[in-house]
Amino acid sequence: MSEENMASEPFFIKPLPEKTIYLAKWSARFWAWIVDIILVILFLEIVHGVLVNFFDVFPYWDIFHLNPLVLSIGTFVFFFYWTIMEGYQGRGQSIGKMVMNLRVVNRDGTRINYVTAAVESAGKSFFPILIFDCLIGWLAMPGTQLRVFNRISNTIVIKSDYKEPQGILYVKDKE
Repeated sequence: MSEENMASEPFFIKPLPEKTIYLAKWSARFWAWIVDIILVILFLEIVHGVLVNFFDVFPYWDIFHLNPLVLSIGTFVFFFYWTIMEGYQGRGQSIGKMVMNLRVVNRDGTRINYVTAAVESAGKSFFPILIFDCLIGWLAMPGTQLRVFNRISNTIVIKSDYKEPQGILYVKDKE
């Protein structure tokens, strides 16, 4: 009789996840963003150094003489930088993300395309939007490691593993 009762009760087994994805920490994302900001500003300063011979342009960091045209050009350079770098072959990595071993992927861990990279990059390219983007992500979606534009673009930022090439083993000397 006890065997009959056991057979009639539903038995649920929790399925094991197929793969594990490690979300990137806010601090790692911040430092990747800082590396990208420094690189793009260096590029803009080089372009500024070339253009200053032909036009009367103020430095990018001179807040008191910054005109809206220069600011908007710089903002779009940031937007295109992140869109192109993160959308290129679906790698999801800017130079800052490469340095920090991070990657932008779809929520299921698959590669992103240029359209997805553009939507995700919009939030971090325009500084006033970035402030609200991060604040809403931290306060309204705690523990998810998402900004609003990550949620809109259906992306996540993950810690990528830097694997050795197939068939090669790196041996480190003791220090």
